[in-house]
Order: sequence, then structure tokens, then C-alpha cells
Amino acid sequence: MSSVTTDDVMSKAHAESYDAAAADRSKHAPSAHDASVKPFRVTFIIRRFDPEVDEEPHWVDYDVDMYATDRVLDALFKIKADQDGSLTFRRSCAHGICGSDAMRINGRNRLACKTLIKDLDIDKPVYVEAIKGLPLEKDLMVDLDPFFQAYRDVQPFLQANSEPPEGRERLQSIKDRAIYDDTTKCILCACCTTSCPVFWTDGQYFGPAAIVNAHRFIFDSRDDASQVRLDILNDKEGVWRCRTTFNCTDACPRGIQVTKAIAEVKQAIVRGHR
Repeated sequence: MSSVTTDDVMSKAHAESYDAAAADRSKHAPSAHDASVKPFRVTFIIRRFDPEVDEEPHWVDYDVDMYATDRVLDALFKIKADQDGSLTFRRSCAHGICGSDAMRINGRNRLACKTLIKDLDIDKPVYVEAIKGLPLEKDLMVDLDPFFQAYRDVQPFLQANSEPPEGRERLQSIKDRAIYDDTTKCILCACCTTSCPVFWTDGQYFGPAAIVNAHRFIFDSRDDASQVRLDILNDKEGVWRCRTTFNCTDACPRGIQVTKAIAEVKQAIVRGHR
């Protein structure tokens, strides 16, 4: 007599769900086997650098067959799989959540997984290079340690001097939550920080992403260390190095009003409290 376990039922349910989703996608997305939708040739010019071989970065051309709904990340996968397996870049979720695949595409900081081919001018080559201002490790990959050190330096975690009510969460009003809602969206992709001209020339500047994450806790009504962070950012390499060019706001793939957040931190420092 055969038995059916919970795992068997769940596996079958997952398989059916996956098949249904795949069938739905096939109705709406072009297929390489769909004769009515033709791929087109796109030229990508990628700035390559291998520290074991190259003294300086150099540009290399690649022609790739793409569809309008493909993304730049898809092109990089195709190049790595079919043309040059040594091409190096970071990627993880491929859905604009992890922030791993930040790079400069046609001179702008973007996430490769969120940049659609149809949104680019494919009559011209698409230029792809690593983000600026951080040490280049290889090809499209940079050393993010300085970026994350600045993030850690602003103490981006809740610090409360009192215990929450027993068995209860720390409650907060909708109005208080709305004050810092925008800056909770940061995914630490480094697009904003590495689009900042000040960061390019000053290796000590905290940078927009660190300030955004400080903002998220400075204005949290449940936190008791806002003054500590304001003192940290009142340093000569803190918020006063910002020149309000709005590059950071334009670069943010999550739509965070980065420049506004930096201005609000400046105002809090001047007031002497959040």
C-alpha cells in the first residue's frame, strides 16, 4: 500500500504552480521559437580589465542577438555563455531587489537587470562599464568594502534605551512611520554613491547611500541614537560635502529622493535634533 507524504503533496503543488506560471508567461512574452518575433543585433562595448593581464582597462565589442524585452543582464549572460566565459560581473536575484548588478550603462548608473533593451538607443552601441569611485577588481566588478564601511560607520540599526512592553512590539504611528518611509527602500546597490562627483574625488566622503541609511534611523521615533548619527554626519566628510547635484536621486533604481533625505539630515543638524 503506497502512502502520500506532505512533501509529495507540496512538491506536486509547486510543480503545478510553476507550470501554470510558465504557461502564462509564454502567452505574453516573445519566444525565440516564435517566427512572428524576430531578434535583432545589438552591439555592446564593454570596458574590460583583468588585473593579472592588463595594465589599464580597455573596450571590447560584442554583437548579441536580442529581443526588445530582454535586459542588459541577459546580454551579459549571453556574452559570457557564448562568446567569452571570462567576462566578470556581479548578479544575484535579477529582479531589481538585491542591487548586485549595478553598473554604468551608456554613462548612467543603472541595474543591468532593470534596464530593458527597448529603452536604449540600439541604433548606437551600448556602452557598459563598472561603477566609478570604487577600486576596480575585474571587468564590471568593483571592491565594495569602502562603500559598506561607510554604511557601517553611520550605525544603521535601531538603538533604543528602553525595553519594549512585555510581549509587545515597539508601536509607531502611521504619521511617524511616513517620515522616513522613502529611505527604507534602499537596497545598497551603490548606484547613488558612485554617481556622486564628490565621492569620485574624495575617498573619505560617506556618500549618499550611507546618509540615506542614517536618515532611516535618525527620523525613526523608536530610536534613541539619532543625535549620535547627527554628530557623525556633522563631520567634515559628512553631509556638508554634498553639493546638491541630484546625480544620486537620478541614479537611484528605487526612486528614493536621495538629495531630499540629505537636505533633511542637514536641517536636523542645524536644529540640533531630528
